[in-house]
Amino acid sequence: MSADFEKLGAFYLGRVFDPEAGKLKDELLLYDSKDLTTHALCVGMTGSGKTGLCIGLLEEAAIDGIPALVIDPKGDLSNLALTFPGLKAEAFEPWVDPGEAARMAMTVKQYAGRIAELWKKGLAEWGQSGKRIKRFRNSAEVAIYTPGSRVGRPLCVLRSLAAPSAAVAEDDDALRDRVQAAVSGLLSLLGITADPIRSREHILLSNLVDRAWREGRDLEIASLIAEIQVPPFERLGVVDLESFFPAAERFELAMSLNSLLASPGFSAWMEGEPLDVGRLLYTPEGRPRLAVLSIAHLSERERMFFVALLLNEVVSWMRSQPGTSSLRALLYMDEVFGYFPPTANPPSKIPMLTLLKQARAYGLGVVLATQNPVDLDYKGLSNCGTWFLGRLQTERDKARVLDGLEGVAASAGGNFDRQQVDRILSGLKSRVFLMNNVHEDRPELFHTRWTLSYLRGPLTREQIRLLSPKKAAKQPSARQSSTRHPVTEMGVAAQLPEPSDAFERALLPPEIEEYWLSRAPGKPGSGRLVYRPALLGLASLHYADARSKCDYWENAHLLTLLNDDPPANPWDGAERLPGLPVLEDDPVAGASLADLPAAATRVRSYASWQKRLKSAAYRDLPLTLFHCSELKTYSQPKEEEGAFRGRLALAARERRDLAVEKLRRKFSPKLARLDERILRAQQRVEREQSQHKQQKFQTVVSAAATVLGALFGRKASSVGRAATTMRGAGRISREAGDVERAKELLEELRRKLDELEEEFADATATVAENVDPATLPLQERLIRPRKADLLIERVALVWTPWSVTSEGIAERLF
Repeated sequence: MSADFEKLGAFYLGRVFDPEAGKLKDELLLYDSKDLTTHALCVGMTGSGKTGLCIGLLEEAAIDGIPALVIDPKGDLSNLALTFPGLKAEAFEPWVDPGEAARMAMTVKQYAGRIAELWKKGLAEWGQSGKRIKRFRNSAEVAIYTPGSRVGRPLCVLRSLAAPSAAVAEDDDALRDRVQAAVSGLLSLLGITADPIRSREHILLSNLVDRAWREGRDLEIASLIAEIQVPPFERLGVVDLESFFPAAERFELAMSLNSLLASPGFSAWMEGEPLDVGRLLYTPEGRPRLAVLSIAHLSERERMFFVALLLNEVVSWMRSQPGTSSLRALLYMDEVFGYFPPTANPPSKIPMLTLLKQARAYGLGVVLATQNPVDLDYKGLSNCGTWFLGRLQTERDKARVLDGLEGVAASAGGNFDRQQVDRILSGLKSRVFLMNNVHEDRPELFHTRWTLSYLRGPLTREQIRLLSPKKAAKQPSARQSSTRHPVTEMGVAAQLPEPSDAFERALLPPEIEEYWLSRAPGKPGSGRLVYRPALLGLASLHYADARSKCDYWENAHLLTLLNDDPPANPWDGAERLPGLPVLEDDPVAGASLADLPAAATRVRSYASWQKRLKSAAYRDLPLTLFHCSELKTYSQPKEEEGAFRGRLALAARERRDLAVEKLRRKFSPKLARLDERILRAQQRVEREQSQHKQQKFQTVVSAAATVLGALFGRKASSVGRAATTMRGAGRISREAGDVERAKELLEELRRKLDELEEEFADATATVAENVDPATLPLQERLIRPRKADLLIERVALVWTPWSVTSEGIAERLF
């Protein structure tokens, strides 16, 4: 049976359901994945099977190589990680509910055995097995993220205050929406319900964030606190800043943010992987991922804060992608109640509405689920092309759903039979759903298939911890490899003076730029503060390559520490910074200074170091691009391998969809003609069988009359009837032959249909093999910066902050 539903670009959701007979039909419910680009809504009360349907849909997406962001407010969707191809009792045992086992008067081991048999039987009834579970596991990684917690994979949300992509920054409406949602989310975390037009807090923060982002500056909570106290402007509108928002009251707002930053619980929000949509959707190796963002452990404020930030990140990522008609990725949110209300305007609503209106053009499908249909903005949901409707709780819910469907039908220009749908919805059973898809001619009633994942229900914190990668001991990164070591190895041992509240700076010529590197937030250090000299170089690089059509400009910031006797080329092994660091004009009071090498006090040294930096930048800072010769595609500058492979997967899916569409156009007329001939042949068989049956009856009647006539002496008529009976017997033989010939023709046509379907299956299988992104090899292409355009903008003396203990162990504070 698996061959019937393992189709390219088709999601196996279940089988068609006959409401009159109350049972399943043989016809499979296969949903075209491309239809999800017009989004979907799943509605159903508790017990309707809504979670099973949506998990099944996500499983199908993963099998098709489509990644997904899964927002999980209840904890049910972490069940996607509970997949056991062997279907053994011991695999289920750690995850079954001991309380349920006790209620069944079983031990946990016995109950696990019962669940394993139940899952094996359930899968078999739907044509599935452990092999399909294994295929699901091999197709995508399931990762459980727990923002604000270290139980699962933590997420660092501070990146969400980073400057958005150029596509967003250049669009005034998009930037305004992004600023409003980010500020509203941040204020909601502080417990401040702020009107974007009337709230002083919202207006001030929006201006600060807008100004920074238009300048291309990233923001962190720490820098935002500083700007609240001393904003980079003196007026807001036509009113001076002090009249609009006095300094004392701004200080209170800054302290509220500072208290949030200083709270022990908030540190978990600053750890883990960055909130980067591209990295969440694909592993570093390019494997698609179902990223389950579990937020059940968060408070209502924290959930709204995170969801708003995440949706804004998705909008920004979406607008940086090229358009496509194929399904690129999914955004699924369970229990959307409260995040997309009909009248209120929470921080999550604007980005969600933006996605529903615009994501189709970028191949991003949005799928929302709820059991409270009356609490959703149905005007916004009119953008959903597919509605999965399960059993509803109240007549009010049903009426609201019908209103929404009418709106969808009106938007799509289709017809909607309200009475028929009303009647169907009134009789729905568990796991039976009505699918209303604007891409289909009529609604379809179907029963959901058995899920590959074990539906255990919400996972506990400890169970999520077991599913998360074991946390290895932290290893210093390339940037932090020299974080802690004896001061004597830094070449500043005996030269470090005792701490002092004041010290004299070295007298430097005015041509030499001198700065003090700011300490990173959250690094107070456990020893005395010591500044160590370093060189900061800023180079402007231009990468141009005709073959890859690359034309890319980039700034490079290099930092190298200065020892007592700097080498001729101090840039060997220099650290490349992610951006321009925060520089200050003065050091922190009470800090100590390491000795400054004599070479660093001479202007000619900087001229020499500038030339050396230019040579080092050309030699050591090439741009690496990935190349896929199969699809004739190069990666974009700074695009990671995982993101590039994800883009290749989309390109392969686009090519596959196009090839399958061509095959459909080629085979559809042939299949239609054969179907029509088979229908006529079936009608002929039925007609011949009917004629044969009628002739048989007439002959029997004639034979009976002949016998009776002979018995009662009507010889003349008996002889005539006997002759007629003999002729009738001949016609029966001919009619029987016609039936057999009609049956033979029908069988021949069915054989041709099977051959044609097999030919189509072979052709589509060849398409699948040719475009499998997992088999695509990549080559690297190094592009060096153009010497003619390579510009060294500055080489400056920078003092870097270190914490030095009494044992001489130094820890960098930047």
